[in-house]
Amino acid sequence: MTSEHLNAEARVVLTGLDDSGKSTIISDGNTATRTAQPGFTVMDVWQFDALPAPVLAPSTLGADPVIDPPANGLVVRLASFPPDAEFDAEGYKASLDAFHGSDSHDGDASDDGGVWHLTDTIDVVTVLNGELWAVTETGETLLKPGDTIVNRGIKHIWSNRTDKPVLIIATMMAGTR
Repeated sequence: MTSEHLNAEARVVLTGLDDSGKSTIISDGNTATRTAQPGFTVMDVWQFDALPAPVLAPSTLGADPVIDPPANGLVVRLASFPPDAEFDAEGYKASLDAFHGSDSHDGDASDDGGVWHLTDTIDVVTVLNGELWAVTETGETLLKPGDTIVNRGIKHIWSNRTDKPVLIIATMMAGTR
C-alpha cells in the first residue's frame, strides 16, 4: 500500500449548452490539473478568478495546481493524503514547495513530526473516504466520511493515523488578514 495516494484521480463531468441552446455534457474525463507528491496528491477540478462568475464561464485552472486560489476567486480540489506511517516531514515540505506553497509553512514541526502550515484562505473541507485528524495548536478532532471542517486561515496539520489514504474535497476561497 505504500504511496497508494499517488494513484488518486478526479473525474470531472462538465455540462453546458449545445449549438441549439439545449443542455448537454460538454466533456467527461480526469482533471489535467493534478500534482502527485510524496506528501499528498492534489486534483483541482474547477476554478473561478472572481465571483460572481457567469454560469457558463470556463474554468480558469492552469496546467499545474497552485496552493492558493485566485485573489478574488475560489478553487475546488480533491486531495489524497498517505497514512502517517509514510509521512516524511522533509518530503511534505518539498511537496508544499512543489505546489507553489513555500510560503505556507515556516519549517516548524509538531511534537509528533507533522508540519504546521497555513494559507490566507477559508477552506471548506469534507472527508469523502478514510479518516483525517485536524490538528490545531491547542487541540485536534477526528473527521470521518461526511464530516466537514471550515478552516479559516489558521495554523494546522492534517494527520492520517490509519493504514490507507484519505480523500477530501476542499473549496478554498481567497481571504485577507
